[in-house]
Amino acid sequence: MSRGSDNHLVVSEFGATKAGQAVRLYTMTNEHGLEVKITNYGGIITSIKTPGKDNTFKNVVLGFDKLDDYLQDHPFFGAIIGRYANRIAKGTYTSNAIQHNLTVNEGENHLHGGNIGFDKMVWGSEITGKNQLTLTYLSPDGEEGYPGNLWVTVIYSLTPENELKIEYKAHTDKITPVNLTNHSYFNLSGHHPNKILDHELTLFADYYTPVNDQQIPTGDIEKVSQTPFDFNSPRVIGKYIQQITGGYDHNYVLRNKDAQVNPSAILYHSDSGRKMKVYTDKPGLQLYTGNNLDGTVKDATGTAFEQHAGLCLESQYYPDSPNIPEFPDPFLRKGQEYKSTTIYQFLVE
Repeated sequence: MSRGSDNHLVVSEFGATKAGQAVRLYTMTNEHGLEVKITNYGGIITSIKTPGKDNTFKNVVLGFDKLDDYLQDHPFFGAIIGRYANRIAKGTYTSNAIQHNLTVNEGENHLHGGNIGFDKMVWGSEITGKNQLTLTYLSPDGEEGYPGNLWVTVIYSLTPENELKIEYKAHTDKITPVNLTNHSYFNLSGHHPNKILDHELTLFADYYTPVNDQQIPTGDIEKVSQTPFDFNSPRVIGKYIQQITGGYDHNYVLRNKDAQVNPSAILYHSDSGRKMKVYTDKPGLQLYTGNNLDGTVKDATGTAFEQHAGLCLESQYYPDSPNIPEFPDPFLRKGQEYKSTTIYQFLVE
């Protein structure tokens, strides 16, 4: 075990992949005691320990404490998602008059980068500052069907303001869709047998993108006002969830017209007093309420991750944007740089 030069970041061995690649676990702790653990396997956030109003620190994300569990099937707990987060219809899109066929891994569609996405890669890792970890990965031309080499950098920083800041950067040598996000499941109660249905959510979005029965956007953009999708004012997640077939798994159109890092969501758990604010410069945010958690995956204590044990707030381009010209342009071109920032800030009330 070794420490970074600032005495805030601890590095430990986390195990090895089935191919024998060494994997490390990086533990950041700020001056307030907030602790974040990240592994360079998939860039996974394995734990975020934050205080409640009783000053008890608990882990507020779903995950495991052993690499072996992440090497098995799991629902993208805490991982970097890429090359394209969310869904691309029928695993195909056209750019520059060329049709590209991607891996189909959810029904007839492409989801979260394919069978072996960024969540399953061992990333290069380096401590690059006080409580700062930089991960790098080269996605080769043709990986999961995507054209072009893609050089990706993801920087995790834990700040004195109790912010976990995630910065994404990428460049390519061929035009390719890029949509990077983090897939952490949050449960601010700190105890995942408690469901997130009692959490209060605010979303800074007046519109959302409706989907068909395969969770593919129809191409329409509709108002949330006076619907179960309206979280403009704080609303308990469970209030209308039964009216949403399968639960919430929808993209919200943020008010991010200036492409700056702006407030996008607030999640609050009144019993514990924990609050999380989300900031991003992306145009969309996916609300996913852990609908497909079914108890088959368990934590180290044997406790099952049941439906609605956690929720995701994934900053993103809209799903299926490569096929819907009216949506924000998700294509990265040679000579351009992909840059995006998402911040999760943890507070107590």
